[in-house]
Amino acid sequence: MTEETLMTEGQNTTGADQQQAAPTAEATATTDNAATQQQAPGTTPDAAKPEAKDAPQGAPEKYEFTPPDGYGFDPRTIGAFSEVAKELGMPQESAQKILDKMAPAMAEKEAARMEEIRNEWADAAKADKEFGGDKLTDSLASAKKALDAFGSPELKTLLNQSGLGNHPDVIRFMVRAGKAISEDGFVSGARGAGNTPTAQSLYSKSNMNP
Repeated sequence: MTEETLMTEGQNTTGADQQQAAPTAEATATTDNAATQQQAPGTTPDAAKPEAKDAPQGAPEKYEFTPPDGYGFDPRTIGAFSEVAKELGMPQESAQKILDKMAPAMAEKEAARMEEIRNEWADAAKADKEFGGDKLTDSLASAKKALDAFGSPELKTLLNQSGLGNHPDVIRFMVRAGKAISEDGFVSGARGAGNTPTAQSLYSKSNMNP
């Protein structure tokens, strides 16, 4: 075999290697293009995930609660409940149902607390140094005189329903007013002789019995 033949064979072998390498590069490029086309244009797998929402699903922007008949909702309690309901993603209807169930228990607790406060006021009034103790009966008679003379029916209802009729400062004011009326000789047309009130009759719902 001659030197010329060897050179020719070497050249042919090199050309064959180059021809085999070219299809390999093309195949790689085709594979990369196919992988790119399988993904959504302009997206990545992470970008395809749904974005998180500010408010949980199901929760309205603002809750609108309707108190059941005969009950009321404390604004602070409703505000705190609304925050929790929104964090839990609670729909309006579900949140309203919970409040409807809670309303009787909430009202009962509020009434018990109000009764406790009235009793505390009454105990403080009975022990008051100015008009309490053994002076309580006469003091409440003076207070009722002022209430009958100047109080409207609406005021009397307010004092009864709110329990303020047991508050020591309210009683103190009316006792002083009643004594001032007696000293000035004022006589109300709504009162007659012998109609002296007792401590028990000053307020129909008070606990002011001496």
